[in-house]
Amino acid sequence: MPRTISKQVIDVAIIGAGTLATALAVALKGRGYGVLEIVARDNSQSVSRARKLAKVISAREVPLREARFAAKVIWICVPDDVISGVARQIAARTEWQGKIAVHSSGALGSDALAPLKQAGANIASAHPLMTFVKASKSELRGVPFAIEGDPKALAILRTIVRKLGGKPFQVATEMKPAYHLFGFFSSPALIALMTAGQLAGELAGFDARNSRALMEPIVCQTIENFFRGTPQQSFSGPLRRGDLVTLRKHLDVLRAQPELLTLYRSLAGIALKELPVTNAEALRKLIG
Repeated sequence: MPRTISKQVIDVAIIGAGTLATALAVALKGRGYGVLEIVARDNSQSVSRARKLAKVISAREVPLREARFAAKVIWICVPDDVISGVARQIAARTEWQGKIAVHSSGALGSDALAPLKQAGANIASAHPLMTFVKASKSELRGVPFAIEGDPKALAILRTIVRKLGGKPFQVATEMKPAYHLFGFFSSPALIALMTAGQLAGELAGFDARNSRALMEPIVCQTIENFFRGTPQQSFSGPLRRGDLVTLRKHLDVLRAQPELLTLYRSLAGIALKELPVTNAEALRKLIG
């Protein structure tokens, strides 16, 4: 007999085997969920990763064209651009009535799974607000999950996310692009900003490795200050003091790096609008 929701045991099939799918599969297995299939898309890289992941969690690795989709929940963890295509491809492959189909895109709404809804599934999206990279083992405990979709799907997803130790919160479908932009500034743009700092270190004569080592204490303290207090309380440096002479020197150095100069002016502009500065009018004229 298949396991039922009343026993709070739900079988899951995962399409994809990238960093997010891996973290999800391992977490589901660790919390007692049955991960029946790791489904690979039809390319050698996907098949190889699915095989490795399936071995780790003792699941069945299967190509998309052979997947049975016998699980209650089908969790799609593939790039945003192919989610709708995967949904169309599998819509006629099984009986979807009573099943939950969910994808983990941060930018797309559950309507990307429209072919599965038309086939009878309850659809949703569930996006963990976390970075997943090969170099680290990302935990799902404590991670916020943005969820939206059909009420029946959301009820089951809330249970799953909480059992994984995550924190589900609902976001309106039309707000998904803005929500994902929020996530972009919370991680990828932060890495880009620190990369800019590394490039500025090169202007000071430091190599990339040394720049990162020198940056680490001040970056970590700044981030801690931001989350323990407010942006206003965490803000320091020449803009706050209104040090026009120092800022002129910055601008002179940055003429050798036009992209960094543009970024510097953009960030300074945000500081002038949102953060405590001294000599604001003079700073505006200087920065341009």
